[in-house]
Amino acid sequence: MKRFVIIGGVAGGMSAATRLRRLDESAEIVVLEKSGFVSYANCGLPYYIGGVISKEQDLLLQTPESLNKRFNLDVRVNSEVTAIDSAAKSVSVRNSSTGEIYSLVYNKLILSPGATPIVPPIEGVDRAMTLRTVEDTKKIFTAVESKPATAVVIGGGFIGVEVAENLVHRGIKTTLVEASAQVLAPLDPEMALLVSNEMSKHGVNLYLNSSATKINPNSVVLSSGEEVPADLVILAIGVRPDISLAKDAGLQIGTRGGVVVDENNLTSDPDIYALGDAAEKTDALDESSTLVPLANIANRHGRVIADHINGRNVRPVKTIGTAIVKVFDLAVASTGWNEKRLKAANIEHRAIHTHPGSHAGYYPGAETLALKLLINPKTGEIYGAQGVGKDGVDKRIDVISTAIRAGITAPELADLELAYAPPFGSAKDPVNMLGYVAENIVSGLVKTAQWHEIEDFRNDEFTLLDVRTPGECAKGMIPGFINIPVDEIRNRFSEIKTKKVLVTCQVGQRAHTATLLLKNLGFEPINLDGGFHLWSNSPAANKEKVQA
Repeated sequence: MKRFVIIGGVAGGMSAATRLRRLDESAEIVVLEKSGFVSYANCGLPYYIGGVISKEQDLLLQTPESLNKRFNLDVRVNSEVTAIDSAAKSVSVRNSSTGEIYSLVYNKLILSPGATPIVPPIEGVDRAMTLRTVEDTKKIFTAVESKPATAVVIGGGFIGVEVAENLVHRGIKTTLVEASAQVLAPLDPEMALLVSNEMSKHGVNLYLNSSATKINPNSVVLSSGEEVPADLVILAIGVRPDISLAKDAGLQIGTRGGVVVDENNLTSDPDIYALGDAAEKTDALDESSTLVPLANIANRHGRVIADHINGRNVRPVKTIGTAIVKVFDLAVASTGWNEKRLKAANIEHRAIHTHPGSHAGYYPGAETLALKLLINPKTGEIYGAQGVGKDGVDKRIDVISTAIRAGITAPELADLELAYAPPFGSAKDPVNMLGYVAENIVSGLVKTAQWHEIEDFRNDEFTLLDVRTPGECAKGMIPGFINIPVDEIRNRFSEIKTKKVLVTCQVGQRAHTATLLLKNLGFEPINLDGGFHLWSNSPAANKEKVQA
């Protein structure tokens, strides 16, 4: 009888185990999980701490007993694999409950050990808690139940932001400390600023460009020397692949610090597979190795492994890293590459910012979205997208993610037939609108500029033109811009003293109309992408005082 041994449960390990059973009723399938829980909703853990999910049982998807009953799986919790002998094709196992130590031979071994939280070597760090397992959640939940007055979350990634929100829900005065200049690294700065503002609005005390240097019994000392009260400290700096077993077994480790696998998730050992947070993935855009600690790709790779073991045809699964997080009243999502990464790779690109309504404006409840699309300005290839808003962000990012996977170009987004009725969208969906803008750019009809380039145009002796109404401009303008409303340009264009004009409005739509009009009048206009709205909500607005 064949024996398949899987190290680690949750998303990847259990996906492989159940798919293996569906394909082969005769095999012995053993799952070894070092924690006490093998199948749980780890993405829901912060919400249990915050009381949004009120019952712990709701987080537990399956138990060893239920998995045995339905799939005839031998699931062993509290069972830590301490070593792999690849020559003998066996693993050494220690049961933490009984102290028993034994060996288990395998025909095929699947590594799904996950990742381990990054813990910085600072004084007092032992007092800080991490959130990775159900056991971690119980410890934090117990601490929260004791009603601490203050908490410090160290790290502004997905987990840190979610934990901070949920601590606020529990009435705890919460500070978030992040070493970089922004929260949520997958976002670009102007999009991340919307998230920071939302967190501050809901009472989170943000310290960006700051790190923790010491954890005292009741406070955290920051790199600035400031001391922040902290009855509770949560570490959410990030995770690194758990590769200890893989390294000891002599498996190849990649440049990103994860286990190297091929398109079938096979490691450098022909009888050992790896998946999930411990394994490196292949980036769909440039074929480079990457780390993407997301449950959906782990689930998919579990199925790939099971199919490959059983001789089925396997489709290679590359990743574009689509993710979403709730931040108080906002949904924040991204897919593909951000602009920071494109710049670092010296890849020519163009950014498109739009601020459409989540559905038809005349139907009650429409909310403004902030969408950013990154494209190749010559071919229209979509590199990535980001979205922030109260409603409708998820489906727009999902459509763009699907377009990237399918090889649909940015102009072709205009061709997509998306479900429309006033409560759900607009006749020109926000995704369609991104396509229309992209088509104008790729075809060469218009040129656009970005919020961080305004100073360059000032220095290049452009006329800076705001085409909003005088009433709008009275509430704030970008310094240096003159005002001629779009409806008055035909009669007042003689007031524009240079051929080169940088045009803005509130979000870029009226400026587009003005840009084409000025082009027909013999000017060389450029539309400020995203308009005054984007600029006023960007880091640039912190450097220049808005004229009232």
